[in-house]
This record gives sequence, structure tokens and C-alpha cells, in this order.
Amino acid sequence: MSPDKKNKSVLEVDDELLEDITELIHDRSDAALKNILADLYDFDISVIIDNLKDDDDACYLFSLLNDDTASEVILEISDDRREYFTEKLSGEKISDIVSEMYSDDATDFLSDLEEDKQEEVLGNLDKLDKDDSEEVRELLSYDENTAGGIMAKEYVAVNENMTIAEAVKEVQLRAEDVDQFYNLWVVDDSNVLKGIMSLKRLIVSMQTPDALTKEIMNEDVIYVEAGTDQEEIAKIFRSYDLVSMPVVDSNQRVIGKITIDDVMDVMEEEYSEDVARMAGTDAEELEKKSPFEIAKLRLPWLMITLLIEMFAVFVVSSHDEMLEKIILLAAFMPIISAISGNTGLQSAAIVVRGLDTGNMMLKRWWEPLNRQIRTTLIIGTVIGLAVGLMGYLLSDANKVRFGLSVAVSMFISINIAGIIGTISPMISKRLGFDPALTSGPFETAFQDVIGITVFLTVSTYLLSHV
Repeated sequence: MSPDKKNKSVLEVDDELLEDITELIHDRSDAALKNILADLYDFDISVIIDNLKDDDDACYLFSLLNDDTASEVILEISDDRREYFTEKLSGEKISDIVSEMYSDDATDFLSDLEEDKQEEVLGNLDKLDKDDSEEVRELLSYDENTAGGIMAKEYVAVNENMTIAEAVKEVQLRAEDVDQFYNLWVVDDSNVLKGIMSLKRLIVSMQTPDALTKEIMNEDVIYVEAGTDQEEIAKIFRSYDLVSMPVVDSNQRVIGKITIDDVMDVMEEEYSEDVARMAGTDAEELEKKSPFEIAKLRLPWLMITLLIEMFAVFVVSSHDEMLEKIILLAAFMPIISAISGNTGLQSAAIVVRGLDTGNMMLKRWWEPLNRQIRTTLIIGTVIGLAVGLMGYLLSDANKVRFGLSVAVSMFISINIAGIIGTISPMISKRLGFDPALTSGPFETAFQDVIGITVFLTVSTYLLSHV
């Protein structure tokens, strides 16, 4: 493969390529394989490794990578394949690979290992680089969902009494250890955070090399403590358009940094968790849990949902005489339930997302509620008229009253669904629960009951008494 092919991703990997690589693996054509791998991005190598059919073939191809490339590839491959590799590879080999990772990546990787394997790798890291090992051990001590759990120990800090010329030299010394950095943290002799300086500001200030960093720095620095929740960190990054941020301990001493790529991972993780919880399940179930564990996780939610739905059975049975007289009512019940349920679920999803991002605040709860009511009034009117017209056309007798009962029922159900879908996540948040858990199965089931009750009650009244 020629070097210019490196500009083209091999994500669209085909069977022919995989067969060629598999054949080279079986022939142990290491030179040819290394030549192919040399022209690929790390991520593309991970795609090929994940798509190889045989675990042993994938492991052999991975073993041909140098430690630096392997440290990037192993973070990108699937969980199952990574687990297989860590079982096959010796603790010493894993330590060599981990030693090439940045501290935050090394911590994430080691946290997924079995305890005995983790200790073996850390023991080998002690021999390779005691400082690196201590940094990883420190990061492992933090909750993985906090600033301490996602921060990296590689950062550039300069003393406030350094001159600009000395600060530049410090950056040059740290450049090999810190791959990407955008800002310098300015600290005092005790490593207490005093300010921040962008690389642009540093370069511009080189015109006055004898000036002190404390004279150039920006004292208005945004930072977080190690125990800050990762969701809060994501909100700060988004609100202030940050690319990096220092992490401090309780004494305001700098202990690490968080960069935008860490926050992107957090946002993806939190979004996946919210979506999964709204479905009444777990974000990682498809990757890490057995069918029994998945069933055990889902069943409680589904049983509670079934219990709620049973109320619909009693509601329907209490209107059996009306249903026997006008069988067409039964045909419209699924429509009422589905539309109102989806309306409530949409409202809940918007509120859950708004609470997560900080765009909605509980102390101003009436604002989203007011907006949702106005929205559902429009939606309810349009869909109500459409369904009412359908009922009018399909009914043989009492066409006007039947169409009216369907339209009114749909209108009322949609508006109730919007209100409940909006306030239930906010109430849950106020009570200290995860608002995502109030949506999904509960919201849909509850609206099924409400929708059917409203429909049959309104229809009974309009068709029997009007």
C-alpha cells in the first residue's frame, strides 16, 4: 500500500482485504503485514483487527505492532477483543504497552482488568517507571465519573516568578511528555493555581522575554476540583467554550488537566446512559452483560410496566357494553394510546436533555411547562381533527358524535401526555432521582392508561348521553 493511501480510511473494509490479511497471517508473512500496517492510521488498524474472524489471528496481527502503536490500537478495539488480548498477553507485555499511554488512558484501560492482572501490570510499571506507576495508582483511586477519574497527569505548569524566556524553555522541556496542550497553568512555589496563559499569549509575549509570567497571565481561570461530577464538567466546557481546564485538590494545587476529547467521551457516555435508561435498560448491556443479566435487568421495569398496563384492562372491561354496541371504538384505542404515549415520551426526552445540559432549571419550572402546553395545544388540535375526520368517515351511525368523541379524546390525551411528560422528570430531579428513569416504559404505560380512560369516558358520554 502506497503512503498516499494513508489519506483514505479503510473503515469500509471488504472481505477480500480481510482474506488477504488472514492468508498472510497464516503464512506468517510478518514483513508484508508490517508493511501494510505501517501505512495505516491507528484507528484503521483497530477496524481491521475487529473484523478478523478468528481471535487468534487478530491477536497475532496485534502482536506485530510496536508498543507505541499498540497502545493506541488497543484503546480503539471492541471490548470483547480487548479482553481476549489481555488474557493472552503476558503482564510484562501489557505493561510495556501501558507505559506508552497517557495517564488517563492507562487508568481507563487498567480499570477494566481483573484485579490480579491489574496488580501484575502495575508491579511491572513500577520497574519501568516509578513516577508513571504512581500517577496511574493515584488516578485509579478516584471515582471514574469525577474530574479525578477522567483527568490526565500530563500538563504544563510554569511558576509565576518565571520570565517569559524561562517559561518557553519549560514548555520545550515538557513537549515530549505532553502531546497536545493549549494553555499553561501558572502556579506559585506550592503548585497552587494562580492563573492561566494561552500558547498564543506566550508566543506574543516573547517580544518581552524578561517579563514575569504573573504579569502576563490571566488571573480569571476556570477550574474544577477532583471530586466534581463529569456531567458538571461537560456543562462547564460547553458554557465557556473551553478546550482544556485544570483540576485542583482541596488546597487549590494543580493535580491534572481535562481536555475537550475527554469531555466528548463523557457527553457520549452520558447521552447513551440517558437513552438506555429511558428505555428501561443499561447503556453497556449489549457489550458486557450475559443474556441472563440483561433479562434480570429488564424484567423489573417490564413487570412494573405490565402492572400499570393492567389498569387499562379494567378500564376497557368497565366499558364492555359500549364496545359491544360500537365495535369501531376498539379500532381507535391503539391510535389514542400510541400517539399520546409518544407525545409524552418526546416531552420527557426534551426535559431530560434540558436538565442534563443546564438549559432548563428547576427553579424556573413553569417556562418549559408553558412552552410544552402551547406546543401540545397545536399538536393536539391538528392530530385531533385528523383522527376525528377519520372516525367520521369510518362510522356508520352517529357519524358526527363518533368523530367528535375521537377528536376530543385525542386532543385531551395529547395535552395530558405533554404535561405529565414535562413535569415528571422535573419532579424526579427535585426528589433526587435520575429523571431519565421516570421516562420510557413508565411514561408510555401511564399514557396508555390515561389515553384509553379518556377515550372511553368521553365516547361513552357523547354517544350515550348527548
